[in-house]
Amino acid sequence: MSPRPSLITFTTDFGLSDWFVGTMKGVVLGMAPQTQIIDISHGVPSGNLRAGAFALRSAFGYFPKGTVHVAVVDPGVGSNRRAIAVETRNYLFLGPDNGVLSWALIDEDVLAIHSLDHSKYFLPRVGRTFHGRDVFAPVAAHLAKGLPIAKLGWKQASFVRLPWPEPRVQRSKIRGEVLHLDKFGNAISNIDASAVSALSVNAGIEVRLGRKRIGGLSPCFASVPQGQPVAVIGSSGFLEIAVNGGNAARLLKISIGNPVHVSPIPER
Repeated sequence: MSPRPSLITFTTDFGLSDWFVGTMKGVVLGMAPQTQIIDISHGVPSGNLRAGAFALRSAFGYFPKGTVHVAVVDPGVGSNRRAIAVETRNYLFLGPDNGVLSWALIDEDVLAIHSLDHSKYFLPRVGRTFHGRDVFAPVAAHLAKGLPIAKLGWKQASFVRLPWPEPRVQRSKIRGEVLHLDKFGNAISNIDASAVSALSVNAGIEVRLGRKRIGGLSPCFASVPQGQPVAVIGSSGFLEIAVNGGNAARLLKISIGNPVHVSPIPER
């Protein structure tokens, strides 16, 4: 790997109303004062591994090589679930081995996986409820200072993977599903831009949410009148269903897993 800058990101479900996030930052800065800490998100719904995995996947690649990405969505904290560090050709990833790291690692070239076994890299007193502070923050500080992940514990052959819902792609039709609902109520599907552009159609496409027709693919939210549904390729690179100036999840009663179809415009 290229030399590591002292840069750490945090993705958690801790929110900002309690002291959890600030305490983690205090631990890092107490050990590595020159480290820069960037918040990807602390608004992941409590215990929602898919939402945490999606947030990390959507953001991690925009950071400099060598960044330490810490994701703590950890409903099994204090149990026998493992904690891991993963080194790829570009980054270091750190978190519970429950799948929260796995979507970010789909296209990464993984070089090594090590469990966090050696408590000398933790805080002196480790509780059963706040491993973000007691384990992951101090280990992240050590990694940011250049500690090789092999020092952390035993090498592992694999890590827990959340299943990625692959869309079903045919010559001129794609069947996908809603993968994530963002803060604005936009419904992000698992259908990426390359799949849409590869469709073999001449007359254009239409997008449907279940049986509800959304319309064709638009360049931006404001391409339709205020209050109307719209389908766009969003900033995450996936097809999104939104409402211009409104909350699509609420207005269209969208839930995670709802079917999304992309197909040719029917002939009249």
